[in-house]
Amino acid sequence: MIAAGEYHTMKVLRAVDFGLYLDDGAEGILLPKRFIPSGLKPGDSIKVFVYHDSEDRLIATTQTPKGVVGDIVKLRAISTTEQGAFLDWGLMKDLFVPVSQQLAGIRPHADYLVKIYRDAQTDRIAATEKFADTLSNENLTVKELDVVHLIVYRRTDIGYVVIINGKHTGVLHHNEIYRSIGVGDQFEGFIKHIYPDNKIDVAAGRPGYQRVEDEATKILRLLQEHEGFLPYHDKSSPEDIYTFFAMSKKTFKMTVGNLFRQKKILLEKDGIRLIG
Repeated sequence: MIAAGEYHTMKVLRAVDFGLYLDDGAEGILLPKRFIPSGLKPGDSIKVFVYHDSEDRLIATTQTPKGVVGDIVKLRAISTTEQGAFLDWGLMKDLFVPVSQQLAGIRPHADYLVKIYRDAQTDRIAATEKFADTLSNENLTVKELDVVHLIVYRRTDIGYVVIINGKHTGVLHHNEIYRSIGVGDQFEGFIKHIYPDNKIDVAAGRPGYQRVEDEATKILRLLQEHEGFLPYHDKSSPEDIYTFFAMSKKTFKMTVGNLFRQKKILLEKDGIRLIG
């Protein structure tokens, strides 16, 4: 069965003036002419995204939505009605958020963190701000030092609550934040600590020496791009280091120390220099 709100690889059944019909095991799903890649013909297969058009028919597209069913994403509101709001999710048809699925009302031209879902009664794709009950730390699927996907959920006095792999919640403390972030931002992080009650602390980037190896490659590349010298050292401000390297001063110092021990750089009074 072809489910709406997901990607499917489908075979082309037949061509018509206004597009191609793709094999869904029944009468076919239309891929409109404007989305057909050059050279696609009956018998070929193609990966498409399937959703309902304005007339409630399943339709295929080669456009890339900003999220699929089950994803938590930040989307911009386009318009509102008494029944709900419409968000831009990268397709010709906007994504609907019913009033009943809004927290405090949605305003046009503002961004909102929502979860995309398939309505059980209508099978249509919609979005909701009320997805907190789908996040749980009761049965964790992560362990300490695991690299995870983080979404900023809300700000607190101690930092930010983040969504971990779309399943759990954790805290990114203020002392682990080295750049400006906001609700809905997404980035890679790792599990720093799991408490006995399954509360989780996370950090941005990668853990330990794996992080050093990744950042070492970046520093060497930047040195090569700047004629072998960069005016940054252990007296440079954390803000200057983050602005240029996109890493904390702690990570910078640890990485530079590792490169120095490997005899790949020299530490000079006013910066670091590439050897060779």
